[in-house]
Amino acid sequence: MKKNRNVIFLGLTSLFTDISSEMMFPILPLFLSSTLGLNKAFIGLIQGIAEGTSSILKFVSGYISDKVKKRKAIVTLGYTLSNLSKPLLSMVTNGYEALALRFTDRVGKGIRDAPRDALLSESTKKRGSAFGLQTSLDTLGAAIGNILAFLLLYYVTSNYRDIFKYSLIPGLIAILIVSLFVKDVKLKTQKKYKLKKIKLSKKFKLFLFISSLFSFANISYAFFILKAQDLSVTAALIPIVYLVYNIVYSLTAYPIGRYSDKHSKVLILGIGYLLFSLVSLGFALASSSALVWLLFAMFGVHMAIYKSVSRAFVSDLIPKREHGTGFGVYHTTVGLSLLPGNFLAGMLWDKFGSTYTFLFASILSVLACISLITLFRRELKKT
Repeated sequence: MKKNRNVIFLGLTSLFTDISSEMMFPILPLFLSSTLGLNKAFIGLIQGIAEGTSSILKFVSGYISDKVKKRKAIVTLGYTLSNLSKPLLSMVTNGYEALALRFTDRVGKGIRDAPRDALLSESTKKRGSAFGLQTSLDTLGAAIGNILAFLLLYYVTSNYRDIFKYSLIPGLIAILIVSLFVKDVKLKTQKKYKLKKIKLSKKFKLFLFISSLFSFANISYAFFILKAQDLSVTAALIPIVYLVYNIVYSLTAYPIGRYSDKHSKVLILGIGYLLFSLVSLGFALASSSALVWLLFAMFGVHMAIYKSVSRAFVSDLIPKREHGTGFGVYHTTVGLSLLPGNFLAGMLWDKFGSTYTFLFASILSVLACISLITLFRRELKKT
């Protein structure tokens, strides 16, 4: 019962955290671009540093959680730091302050992600389903956050800073849930097991290489939002466009996760990579706002596959007792690739235009897909 409740309450924690996050995420690129006047390269740098630098903590926190076997305390600390730092964006006046707070928010995410994924994987044998449910609740929260952002912008205020302040309320609820209801899982052989230096299998190393390549291509959502604005989608409608993405993401994550428990995760993940390539190509060629809605829906399907299946596949490639460290290595590797990828994407936009940014993402995603299918071709037939 304790294990089942962890799946539910970790999902609810993610739900309320994402309500808080997604109240501000759709409008954050607009705030950085229009209110603070930052160029695309600096916006890419903010997104890249926030994700890449904090990813180092994902390895550290995962390793520590394996050593002390008290994952809940680390997870709670991470959620607390993230949910208390986001509302402070309402007070920033320049790009460097925005960078500092985005970094703080992502440090919290870096602290929590690996031990949370380890705790989730230890709380059930149906890992694809568990990660799918967690992703669905996470994204349902995102959809609710988008709706709240739209309603606040349309009926209450046109000031982006006010939205950041309101995001504190669901953030506090998330902190209470993880603090009061999530429990550590005691493993049967806990006393006999001594964590040694992790030895990465050949398959895991290959997957880390492929994940790095795709992560380099996996440019920030901020670029998609800014492109939508360039295609004449109004600021008030941006949260609704992002809502389409999150609804599709939420509705497809759990069934895709369940499907991956019985079929080839490699094939499903390859399809996810290819979808991102098609979405990026669509944004590169788009000339009207009508196509934006379809592309964001496709983006949602891609994220459902990527977030659910990739983590489930990682859990299959590493020993159960080293899940914290293994997820930490994975998240760190993926995150560190985001920094140069997003900065380069922003520079391409500033120097040559948005078309080159999205073509860059599209081509590299295809290469990642080909690499995955080629290097893991034996796993394609496994069910």
